[in-house]
Amino acid sequence: MAKFILRRFFLLLLTMFLVSMAVFLIAEASPGNVAKNILGAFITPEQEASFLAQIGLDKPAWQRYLYWLVGSDWHASRKVGLPLKKIITDKGYEEWWAEDESGRLVRWVMKGEDLVALVRGPDGSVTESVDNGRWTDQKNGKHIFWGIDKQNHAVLWEKGADREVWSFVVGKGWMKSSGGPAQYIPLKKGFIRGDPGVSLRTGRPVGKSMFVRLRNSLVLAGIAFVIVMPLALVLGIIAGLKEGSIKDRFLSISGMMFSVIPEFATGIFLILIVSHWLQLVPGATVFGEKAPWERPDMLVLPVLTLTLIELGYVLRITRASMSEVMRSPYIRTAFLKGLPYWKVVAGHAVRNALIAPITVIMLHVNWLLGGIVIVEVVFGYPGLGQYLLDSALYKDINALEAGTMIMVLMAVSTQLVADIIYTFLNPRIRYA
Repeated sequence: MAKFILRRFFLLLLTMFLVSMAVFLIAEASPGNVAKNILGAFITPEQEASFLAQIGLDKPAWQRYLYWLVGSDWHASRKVGLPLKKIITDKGYEEWWAEDESGRLVRWVMKGEDLVALVRGPDGSVTESVDNGRWTDQKNGKHIFWGIDKQNHAVLWEKGADREVWSFVVGKGWMKSSGGPAQYIPLKKGFIRGDPGVSLRTGRPVGKSMFVRLRNSLVLAGIAFVIVMPLALVLGIIAGLKEGSIKDRFLSISGMMFSVIPEFATGIFLILIVSHWLQLVPGATVFGEKAPWERPDMLVLPVLTLTLIELGYVLRITRASMSEVMRSPYIRTAFLKGLPYWKVVAGHAVRNALIAPITVIMLHVNWLLGGIVIVEVVFGYPGLGQYLLDSALYKDINALEAGTMIMVLMAVSTQLVADIIYTFLNPRIRYA
């Protein structure tokens, strides 16, 4: 068993790596322009080129993938020649600083042809001083300097180049300034170290946004799972034991009816009946800054929608598996030996009949987390599925890759759990 789990763990790592490459390549090949998606269709070519350089999309695809996976701070640190450090300010913002020879945290800005150092004190205050001694002379006569700017980039300045740079400021639009860097390296620690970077769509750290969305989806999926799975298993076992009866027909037809109706139709129908006509619970899930469990009334309709969709599918799988097991020779032999009916069912039939439903249930754990995007859109639920949809539409590769990795991790992990459960349901199953 230990060797089997170890093999599956390495398979998990390999699967995540291959999927991350596939998602990155698909996003690269997909149509669309990130700059125009985010900032509008009327930006000029100069503005577009400046924006793409600032977010690192001017670099080769292999380099951007490497930065996303293992981070860019190690490469930037070599360029700057100083160790880099990420801090969290009192207001919760993430900032990158270089640590100079005396251990001070410093960043730089260009003012005219002067290089100005911004030194951060222990109390968070920042002092300025001219730092032109850091310019490096090149053979071609140019003076360059690699440093950290105020926007969390490692940048290359060229003295006297006076490059124009376009920056988009919320509320003011595009602002042009001079003294812009020649190269940018957006700083991040990489997905492996828990920092997949900044969302190109929102400008916020992907890790923080992903945590909130994952928490919301886990709450919704967890409640639906706790309700659906035991209920579906019990009803499926009852239908399988009473194959061909009126009870079996009713449960099977009802399950099929709810499982084939599209999610958006079920959700809209419930909103119309329960929220609009009966006015029992809200029809939208507008949490704001609150956690989902602070407004349980808003969870009723999304959970009910997921319950109706999942209930029929798992019920019918369980029913088919139970019916097949009850027709097995060893079940007939148990009855011929005179064992009580419920002892045969509970001791022999149910355990073997649950193998197929367990596989389906574990597969649907992954679906409940990321595949409920339609339910989340219908009810305006701020979950992981909707976050991934928005990221895909905007080609927000940092957020899309991170969300995909979470889904792959959940998918492979749940299958590993299912394999372990099999050994308890059927002792004949052993893994070498």
